[in-house]
Amino acid sequence: MARAFPLNKLRNFGIVAHVDAGKTTTSERILFYTGMSHKIGEVHDGATVTDWMEQERERGITITAAAISCNWSKTMEEDRKDKSKMFTFNIIDTPGHIDFTAEVKRSMRVLDGAVVVFDGAAGVEPQTETNWGYADEANVPRICFVNKMDKLGADYDSSIKSIEERLSKKAVRIQLPIGAEDTLSGVVDLVQMKAYRFGGEMGMVVTEEEIPENLVEEAKKWRAELIERVVEHDDALMEAFLEGNEPTMEDLKKTLRKAVIANEIFPVMTGSSLKNIGVQLVLDAVVDYLPAPTDLPAVHGINPKDESEITREPSDEEPFCGLVFKLQDDKFVGQLAFFRVYSGSVKSGTYILNASTGNKERVGRIVRLMADKREEVEEVYAGEIAAAVGIKEVKTSHTLCAENNPIVLEQISFPEPVVAVRVEPKTKQDQEKMGTALKRLSDEDPTFKVSTDEETMETIIAGMGELHLDIIVDRMKREFGVEANIGQPQVAYRETIQGEAEAEHKYIKQSGGRGQYGHVKIRIKPLVPLAEGETVAKNVTREDHFEFINSIKGGVIPQEYIPAVMKGCKEAMARGQVAGYKMEDVSVELFDGSYHDVDSSEIAFKLAGINAFKEAAKRANAVILEPIMKVEVRTPEEYMGDINGNISSKRGQIEATEELGGKTIVNAKVPLSEMFGATNTLRSMTQGRASMTMEFDHYEVVPPNVAEDIKKARGVKSE
Repeated sequence: MARAFPLNKLRNFGIVAHVDAGKTTTSERILFYTGMSHKIGEVHDGATVTDWMEQERERGITITAAAISCNWSKTMEEDRKDKSKMFTFNIIDTPGHIDFTAEVKRSMRVLDGAVVVFDGAAGVEPQTETNWGYADEANVPRICFVNKMDKLGADYDSSIKSIEERLSKKAVRIQLPIGAEDTLSGVVDLVQMKAYRFGGEMGMVVTEEEIPENLVEEAKKWRAELIERVVEHDDALMEAFLEGNEPTMEDLKKTLRKAVIANEIFPVMTGSSLKNIGVQLVLDAVVDYLPAPTDLPAVHGINPKDESEITREPSDEEPFCGLVFKLQDDKFVGQLAFFRVYSGSVKSGTYILNASTGNKERVGRIVRLMADKREEVEEVYAGEIAAAVGIKEVKTSHTLCAENNPIVLEQISFPEPVVAVRVEPKTKQDQEKMGTALKRLSDEDPTFKVSTDEETMETIIAGMGELHLDIIVDRMKREFGVEANIGQPQVAYRETIQGEAEAEHKYIKQSGGRGQYGHVKIRIKPLVPLAEGETVAKNVTREDHFEFINSIKGGVIPQEYIPAVMKGCKEAMARGQVAGYKMEDVSVELFDGSYHDVDSSEIAFKLAGINAFKEAAKRANAVILEPIMKVEVRTPEEYMGDINGNISSKRGQIEATEELGGKTIVNAKVPLSEMFGATNTLRSMTQGRASMTMEFDHYEVVPPNVAEDIKKARGVKSE
């Protein structure tokens, strides 16, 4: 089967925003205008296409990243049905709520561009900052869309100022709104120097006209700034401009595109998705300014055979290579593995290599998705996003590739969970089903973890926040029929060490017959992150938050027992050494020991490793870490005194305050343990006039008095 469209006419982009900025409403307009849905679904009616899970429609938020494939012809094109003028979009509508941040992070990895949606009355909000950071990490070019300009309090200039101050000085307006709040009636395009109005059913009739007289001077002023910013990215244009020659429309667009793809300019557009103003022009800008796969550099990976670095160009002629960025359970077909094809092509029914596991896998079927509907396809090519059915041993971040041309792409990293609850099945039947449900849900979501309390044997589930865990429990009930009792939310504390120490342990047991003998000497110290481009030596095993260095010389411990020592150290870390919380970021070096020809065994060396680690941790100043949250409060000025006092009483630190839209924005860092119930406290303190958002920021050592309280609650005696 031949490729259905040229690679340079493909755009893979995401729609990202803070919750309630109008992102899903924007996505629904896109589906309608591209002909993928015949009526516009509204979030407030629970009728959206991209939010297809029951929980999403009930709560009016996006939980999973929905994938949509559709076609688009430019708005003012004379023959919009001419296929040669059409572009193909793969769009991912991502969640805006902080608890589902993993969906945004993994989507960014496989996207070529993004449309960042802002609330015109609120400007930059906390999750916008987080998502922007993920886009920076992945080098994703962006278009900014200041939405909700029909809303009371909407202010285009203030929104752009907040983008410049909190996100990037590279934001450049390429549009102006015509009116604001209830007078919003269209937009001015500063590149074309034309005005656009949106009439007819659902704003489908777009008319181009001259700029209203009262906006001509303002448009000229901002166009002059746009030109100045754009010509900086082309020497010939800059030279001509300095000689008094303005760039042609064609040169302006071409150079603006180059600057956007290089992440040197973030164009700012405006409108109102709810009022059907401006969305079609955003799609035109995706075509004009966001990259096709052919505009981007080759992907880099490692050849698993010899660890050498190799690349794959975005071309159908290259060997097949793709990255799995999401797993989703489907009640009709089983597990769907969403993947981005970076090079080559893959057909359904063929065998490929999962380079991350070394397993040969058969691709049963390939489907292209339109949210909750699917279209089966025979083959997918470079640049495309699709889902495979039938791949058995696969996880998020795995690399799929041609059997005879292996490559392993860089993995996607995810934040660790910060909130945990105990979950108990109500009946024996529920217990049997719960194991299956939790495994499938944790396979889908890398920020959702399942563990067992070794003392009580209770199941503990951990995630990014209370809402995250609420949704998980709800899905267990709806999708797997599991009824469960849920405990109170608990903070996911961690432990680490702050110093270096050595320890030695001999495990000797003699009780008739063969004995047990294992003797190890280890050195532990805080784990230092690898520098960019740094690789690990052959005698080093490096995993997430852990490193094991084998410095044994002369066979004083036989090679077959060394993995057992590492296993023992990891088990000791998993149990914690201060208050029973998982220990992280430790480097362990095994540098000496001894063995017995007859009595030594793997179990003896594992137990020696456990006990040596325990002793070393005591000497290395082991401490408890707590999650610190980035908190933003938006409040009327008169409540500032109460709010500041409340934050201080929670061991919080106020970092900045600013004014926006008649409210004061307070940014603070507060321990998560102090934040349970904080939303209700804020509501009663301000008569419901203030709002609060929070997201995980970092882990920090708990103060000694708090550490004592934590140990007491865990039944650990202080030494």
